[in-house]
Amino acid sequence: MLEITDKAREMLDKFAEQADDEVALKIVILGRGPKGFQYDLQLIGTGDAMEDDVQTEVDGMMLFVGSRSAPYLEGTILDYKETLMGGGFSFENPNPLWIDDVSKSVAEVIESQVNPLVASHGGHVDLVGVDDGKAMISFGGGCQGCGMVDVTLKEGIEVMITEGVPGITAVVDMTDHDAGTNPFY
Repeated sequence: MLEITDKAREMLDKFAEQADDEVALKIVILGRGPKGFQYDLQLIGTGDAMEDDVQTEVDGMMLFVGSRSAPYLEGTILDYKETLMGGGFSFENPNPLWIDDVSKSVAEVIESQVNPLVASHGGHVDLVGVDDGKAMISFGGGCQGCGMVDVTLKEGIEVMITEGVPGITAVVDMTDHDAGTNPFY
């Protein structure tokens, strides 16, 4: 599923040594953006995994992967790179942003129809995922925290997506609007 380079393993072991209990590596794909996948990487207690996490072992290290993220991590390499500004973990992921046709279609509607409209307010919309006929989206920029987001969602975005993508019956806003720092309204 995932390969961990020697340098990444060395750094993970250093961080794991600081923990009081036995830890495992947890990886989840949080979203997708212009530069590819957005990851959450953390060390968790071995008993803190979610019920539906995929559990595996990589070179002796326990690994938990979010169930929805697992298909998108096949063949991925986790590395640790040092730069003049410090260092950090990086992922080399050969997978496409969306595997299934419905998700690809929703992402295309968002990029071609939705984002050009909300860009005039400094906003953008990202597809988080598709589940049981519902497209889960996240607002950013000027749309995050905007007082008109419900109208934009129900009268604009949901109409564009449900009319443009057969099989999608609803659009769900997954955004933490309280965290918005520059809402349009």
